[in-house]
Amino acid sequence: MDASQTLLARIENDPAVVAYLAWPGDFDLGRRTPVEELTLPSGDPLRPIAGDGAGGTYFLVGKEGAAVRPVLYADSEGQAALVGASLEEAVELVVVCPLWRDAASGFPLPELEEQIRADMPDFDRVRAEVVAALGLTPPPADEVVARLRTTAARTVPDFLPYVDHEDYGPYELLIEG
Repeated sequence: MDASQTLLARIENDPAVVAYLAWPGDFDLGRRTPVEELTLPSGDPLRPIAGDGAGGTYFLVGKEGAAVRPVLYADSEGQAALVGASLEEAVELVVVCPLWRDAASGFPLPELEEQIRADMPDFDRVRAEVVAALGLTPPPADEVVARLRTTAARTVPDFLPYVDHEDYGPYELLIEG
């Protein structure tokens, strides 16, 4: 079992982690069916591992057992980006910065965290418990968002998916540098 499969199994076997990732993380293990069947220019296989409430899907990229398996996020509107060089990085992103799409668009991190705390007053405690349960040592949120931007820049050309159908073209890059 590779590192991605091991981490995914740990997540799946901890209901508190699954719940946190589903909300506020919007990384829902129960939403693994993508809206469209996607293909990568590199030919690497895509394995859906989670989805979000808006129809987006998180995919592990590459063959089982591969040393490096980045995570691609593809939304339901035809945009995509690598969000982690590994599953661990992608999970750190979702755990540390659940509103990562807003953060990547330039919204201030403190304001985003306050939005979450308004709905989840014990956010900091629960997040710390999830970090401990997964054995993560994530960097601060601003570093996680900077890492996201760096990773997303590697999406083009090999990881920008497309739908293999004449009426569709390639997806657009979700996160611009």
